[in-house]
Amino acid sequence: MDEKTSFPPCAENGAEVLLLGSMPGEESLRRQEYYAYRHNAFWKIMGILFSFDPGLPYEERLAALKRNRIALWDTLKYCRREGSLDTKIREPVPNDIPGLLKRCPTIRHIFCNGTASHNFLKRFLPEVFHGPIPVTRLPSTSPAAAVYSFEQKLNAYRIIADVLAGKP
Repeated sequence: MDEKTSFPPCAENGAEVLLLGSMPGEESLRRQEYYAYRHNAFWKIMGILFSFDPGLPYEERLAALKRNRIALWDTLKYCRREGSLDTKIREPVPNDIPGLLKRCPTIRHIFCNGTASHNFLKRFLPEVFHGPIPVTRLPSTSPAAAVYSFEQKLNAYRIIADVLAGKP
């Protein structure tokens, strides 16, 4: 089983939302880009919600998220996994989410991209759920989460724009 390592956080001072995945998939690791697999709906959803072209070069997509006060990271720092499926993750080790929250004190809501991200966060860092920052589980943008249509995923992710707009 191959050892996988996540990316450094994509976070700047002023970020208000932290979006957590579980662990990058094979294509993301190969390209060293968050959500690089072309069938993952993440960038399409973010482009619709925050008015940017999801086909932009990677660095410009990251810049669009930063302009919109969104930080990206993964719940896990390391794991062993064959392929890309979260169900194949073994020997997971968490990232230092509390440390990131200290470095970015303006983060006021955490969103988990999928059940695995949420469950690993709850398993390794339960204190995050007892702090002042709400944690919301969203459907995975992965094509493996085929139980949800694209429209259902998009509608679920609208809460991020609402939080950033100050809506309850």
